[in-house]
Amino acid sequence: MAPARGARRFGARSVAAARPGRAAFLALASLLVTALVALVLLSAPAPTRAAAETAVAQLQTTAQLQTTAQPQTATAVAPVWVTRVKGIIDPALSSYLVKTMERAANADAAALVIQIDTPGGLDTAMRDIIQAEVDAGIPIVFYVYPQGARAASAGVYILMGADVAAMAPQTNLGAATPVSLGGEMDEVMNAKVTNDAAAYIKGLATTHGRNAAWAEQAVRQSVSLTAEDAERQNVVDFVAADLPALLKAIDGYVTTPKGLTLHTAGAPINEVSMGWIQRFLHAIANPDIAYILMIIGILGIILEFTTPGLGVSGIAGVICLLLAFYAFQVLPVSLVGIALVVLAMILYVAEIKIQSHGVLGIGGTAALIAGGLLLFDTSASFLKVSWPMLVIVAVIVLAFFMLVIRKVARAIRRPHATGTESMVGATGIAISPLSPQGQVRLHGEIWRARAEGGDLLRDQPIEVLRTEGLTLIVRRHGEPDADAPGARGEKT
Repeated sequence: MAPARGARRFGARSVAAARPGRAAFLALASLLVTALVALVLLSAPAPTRAAAETAVAQLQTTAQLQTTAQPQTATAVAPVWVTRVKGIIDPALSSYLVKTMERAANADAAALVIQIDTPGGLDTAMRDIIQAEVDAGIPIVFYVYPQGARAASAGVYILMGADVAAMAPQTNLGAATPVSLGGEMDEVMNAKVTNDAAAYIKGLATTHGRNAAWAEQAVRQSVSLTAEDAERQNVVDFVAADLPALLKAIDGYVTTPKGLTLHTAGAPINEVSMGWIQRFLHAIANPDIAYILMIIGILGIILEFTTPGLGVSGIAGVICLLLAFYAFQVLPVSLVGIALVVLAMILYVAEIKIQSHGVLGIGGTAALIAGGLLLFDTSASFLKVSWPMLVIVAVIVLAFFMLVIRKVARAIRRPHATGTESMVGATGIAISPLSPQGQVRLHGEIWRARAEGGDLLRDQPIEVLRTEGLTLIVRRHGEPDADAPGARGEKT
């Protein structure tokens, strides 16, 4: 009977065999997650403490200059709330802005300044923000900032509905034509959607005393304006280089139609930002991040089924897939794109099993890129997976399957290196007569054995033919195979 140490060795080597697979998955996941984290930080940046301190210092300097010319009053100045948002207008961002408006109003803030930089977003999320800013009991200021930022598509509607619309130099707004999130619209449906959007933005602009004719053009003709042109054509109310300049410029301004007077010069700043959970939910709604999450999820599940382990890759894969599905609820996902990505993974797995010398792997890469291009069914460019991300992911996944997983597949197809199966073909010596039962020694271990094709004497060399449970079926080493042609006297 096999000793206990043999069983220990079998377990240890099985775990070791799983390590390359888990290490490979972790290596791939780390690369993709690095890109994911970078996109998270870029898509929803929080205001830095240094920036806040700089703004406060500038405001304090302005306040000190004013106090030298005017006597101080005993009345406390209400604070101005300031927040910054960037990226697609989605449910996570709209929920944050709506709640922030409510909190600022409950705190009797002098105003809420929202620094925005957006390429556009979803109609429902945009309308939630507009309803909240129209209903707010305090002035809501939307400020396209920093320089180089934009307020495109849905961002234009939000500015038209703001109590104060402001822009920094070298920013732009416009191109508010609605786009379909479910494929191309026919002529009738396109006319309905465009007319509805034009009426909506025209009503917002008229109510707030802004250029309604240009707002309608932004919808029907996708026109855009620079900050200076927007101020000159009465599309926005102010152009200011930074936050202190903006607060000084809007001080004393009376909003339309609410009739609220702003008192912002020298007011203290209360800087707020999205929480980590809100920022994370906002970030994963990015098409690039959703694509990465789906790829990691599928790879993790594939690896879980192809290599033994403790389920780490499978658990990580399921979590990533669930997060990707959350993003798919927000974004206009296409089933054809998902099917192509799944097909790519099937082709990669087939490459492991069949070894087509790269043909299936190349086909999988083509399907992966095509799936990324068609993953989101919309004509809006900011709701599609970017080309750089497609290329990076395709190269990483192809290298992963061609180099790492293929080695794991070879290890899986390799004959067993431990346990009784590994004894087949091994040679040893009989330590007792086998007539036909007895004992043999192999690799320094004693096994129960049964001779086949005749009894064996003690100290005779033996060779293992097969196993039956923990019993080895052996014969004398060097004896020809009974099934071989030469053993039967046939001519070869």
